[in-house]
Amino acid sequence: MVVKLIVKKNTYFDSVSLMALSTKVNEMPGVEQAFVAMATDMNKGVLDNVGLLLPEVKSANSGDLFIVVKAESDEMCEHTLAEVEVLLKGGDKAAVGLGGSQEPKYTTLKSALKQQPDANLAIISVPGEFAKREAMTALNNDLHVLMFSDNVSVEDEVALKTLAHEKGLLMMGPDCGTAIINQVGLCFANKVRAGNIGIVGASGTGSQEVAARIHDFGGGITQLLGTGGRDLSEAVGGIMMLDGLRALEADPSTEVVLIVSKPAAKSVEVKVLEQVKRMSKPVVVCLLGGEEAPVRDAGAHFAKTTKEAALQAVLLAGVNEDSINKRALNLPLIEEIKAKLTPEQKYIRGLFCGGTLCEEAMMLARACYADVYSNIAKQPEHRLADINVSQAHTFIDFGDDDFTNGRPHPMIDPSSRIERLLQEAEDPEVGVIVMDFVIGYGSHEDPVGVTLPAIIEAKEKAAARGQHLEILGYVLGTDLDTPDMNEQVEKLAQAGVTISSSSQNTGLLARGFVSKGE
Repeated sequence: MVVKLIVKKNTYFDSVSLMALSTKVNEMPGVEQAFVAMATDMNKGVLDNVGLLLPEVKSANSGDLFIVVKAESDEMCEHTLAEVEVLLKGGDKAAVGLGGSQEPKYTTLKSALKQQPDANLAIISVPGEFAKREAMTALNNDLHVLMFSDNVSVEDEVALKTLAHEKGLLMMGPDCGTAIINQVGLCFANKVRAGNIGIVGASGTGSQEVAARIHDFGGGITQLLGTGGRDLSEAVGGIMMLDGLRALEADPSTEVVLIVSKPAAKSVEVKVLEQVKRMSKPVVVCLLGGEEAPVRDAGAHFAKTTKEAALQAVLLAGVNEDSINKRALNLPLIEEIKAKLTPEQKYIRGLFCGGTLCEEAMMLARACYADVYSNIAKQPEHRLADINVSQAHTFIDFGDDDFTNGRPHPMIDPSSRIERLLQEAEDPEVGVIVMDFVIGYGSHEDPVGVTLPAIIEAKEKAAARGQHLEILGYVLGTDLDTPDMNEQVEKLAQAGVTISSSSQNTGLLARGFVSKGE
């Protein structure tokens, strides 16, 4: 193998675009590994871990762009580097955010503001060390902010959100992956119909899930406001969640409000519910793993799961219940799959792109089984000792920092999850492997298609030892999304994958498939 590189001094591209580009380059024929990224310390560390930290990259500054290609030959390296140069210059519309657009490009936020004085929102997607500076510039120019960047300190997050609050602006993030503002999807988002339900979410795929279920049940949304994953922590105090609730309360188009989040710090949950109690509009609260009594005491509607939250919201919004296909759990299917598994096949292995989808499936499994482990478990005794080795019932969030430091998010590049799928298929105690496939804006152009060969290989591995390996798939999206959701589902079904219709049903089916009469 041959390794070649280019370092482009003082050349900046945002992380979302570079993640998409890296994924595209790694799919080129003859390329074993390719990295296109800013020369930050974190990205240098990733190269060092795989033996590709060359001296030219090591000495580069964080404002420099590097392209490293490991391929079969000199010619292949040179060809790939040339292709990357074309993509960086906008020569391929498929390179997300990098080309094919006739819109003007600006080198700084200030120059963009000068040319677009009516803009009122900025998306910040730069290395974490620069994110605060750019967000401060945006806020001081009276722009709302969505910060996709992570690796921002809690202190900086609090400072930014406090400033935004004082100025009457929204500071979504850091590490905010999803929003829909006036029917425009930002970062990762699904296309949903307009309606009268507003969402504030402290979880990206949790927000996508409730929005997709609302659409499926016949409702629609006004706004989907993300907060960033740490907003409901003790340190941050729910600043953006509270501001988001106030914004939806003031929005005349919003008639119903839905809150969705992973578990919140208790003191912050109290503050949020106090705000809910003061609101004039009905509010549905889905804090996964939360308690019902405090929500009811605040005059709100409690939902244990995302599907339940979406259903309550559409009913409150005026959708006729008789018109809703609630997609009830297929109980005969559970018995059918149970009969196919051997007695030793007693464990679930959940391989998720979406953190909240992982959290919800894990929560439902814990209701039946004590030996449930994860890389995102809050309780130390339920955290995996080694994230690369499963224990009993294991649920992996491949979007967690453990797996994404210096790598694209699995919704963009699913390669790390594909490797784990084949690893799990070797375990004769595994009865079901659960996988989510998130489609829509920002996600991989064909998440099912790129995974199908590994799914087929995994099932063949089990069959070779005389077992049926159940693979349960859930496609998170809507009938308005690209790629076509029905085509994604059909590809899975043709490969022998069992299809679930929601995050909630995914968790219920998985735990049912491996039940042994407990």
